Amino acid sequence: MAKKKKNIELADKHLEFTENGMIYELIRFKPESMTLDVIRYENGKRIDEFNLPFAHIPKAIKKMIKPN
Repeated sequence: MAKKKKNIELADKHLEFTENGMIYELIRFKPESMTLDVIRYENGKRIDEFNLPFAHIPKAIKKMIKPN
């Protein structure tokens, strides 16, 4: 049986990036599915929380989350 990877909490690192005028705050990284839980803000207001594929975030943020 394969070993289950644990989710990595990112909320305490305060990682965020801006794209198309919206701010995305990273909450946790799920290595099994290679997705991130993200909160989206627009004009300082919280819009929603959703999953974002790891491949869709900027390269600088990827290196902070999963340095290889």
